[in-house]
Amino acid sequence: MDHRENSSSTGKEFKAFISAFLRERRGGSGAFDLRAIPADGSSRSFWRIFVRSTDRTFIAMANEPADDLSRRENFAYLMINRHLHEKGLPLPRIHSSHMEKGWFIMDDFGTVSLQDAASTRDDRVALYERVVEVLFRLQLEGAKGFNPSWTWQTEKYDAFVMRRYESDYFRESFLCNYLGLKKEWPELESPFNYLAEKASRAESRFFLHRDFQSRNIMVMGDRIGVLDWQGGRSGPLGYDLASLLIDPYTRLSQEEKEKIYQKYVGLMRDALPEMVESMNTHFPYLAVQRNLQILGAFSFLSRVRKKTHFETYVAPALVTLRELLVKLKDEGLSPLMSLVLSLK
Repeated sequence: MDHRENSSSTGKEFKAFISAFLRERRGGSGAFDLRAIPADGSSRSFWRIFVRSTDRTFIAMANEPADDLSRRENFAYLMINRHLHEKGLPLPRIHSSHMEKGWFIMDDFGTVSLQDAASTRDDRVALYERVVEVLFRLQLEGAKGFNPSWTWQTEKYDAFVMRRYESDYFRESFLCNYLGLKKEWPELESPFNYLAEKASRAESRFFLHRDFQSRNIMVMGDRIGVLDWQGGRSGPLGYDLASLLIDPYTRLSQEEKEKIYQKYVGLMRDALPEMVESMNTHFPYLAVQRNLQILGAFSFLSRVRKKTHFETYVAPALVTLRELLVKLKDEGLSPLMSLVLSLK
């Protein structure tokens, strides 16, 4: 999650890699200009490539393969991209890669994210309805022929991920490190296990993006594009939808969330009518899981990585968690709800 600055990435070798790609693809001198793009919460570095004497741009990405985890992340970035692109899904095509260096060159999907577009449009629901159409295709088509060996974190989203990377992440990063509360929370073990057990009942044979939120979705006129696919794995339908709806960057109203949710359920009724009841049952638990992950991530980024701008979104994310738990009214989550209601 940290931004590892790779001093060699903007050096002569990296620029030669870009120039060679441009000469091979477009001919001519391969001359270009390079402008850094803020990496937000990512460990990767990004640049926009401006091809001289044209209006064409590309994106360059560098993720130094300093350890086995980053090497596997780069492999997932490449292989999952190829798989989804072959399915006709709207991801930037990776045109060139150097796996030993962790360098990639891909299409440029522009500068307008869903977060940007949603903040300036009156027809946010209509925009989000187009996004969920893309999401539903991604989940169904992406699952066909997906190879779990491509993944770099876990092969599937399951109870282990829910506990270690969501519930425990919330406890350690948010409660302990961000709020400075006690280190031990034995009273949360039962609701955390209960939550994971309930959420795990959702069928998990679909493609899961795992970070399907407004900063990873690009709006290009009438087209929608998807970024940051490297965390893809098998999982349930509801998780990515929850990621989109409770995203604190855009702060959708309850009415907007319900309309978008019903649009998604309508797509399910046409393609997977037998799963609608399951979706309605398990979605609230998946949404709580995602909300715990969000609070853990924002706390980690702001406190440990010193990216303090993420603190802006902690309070809204906590409000959403309260709303989800109150609406769910599940006695098995009472200790967690009591705690969350007590937090200011």
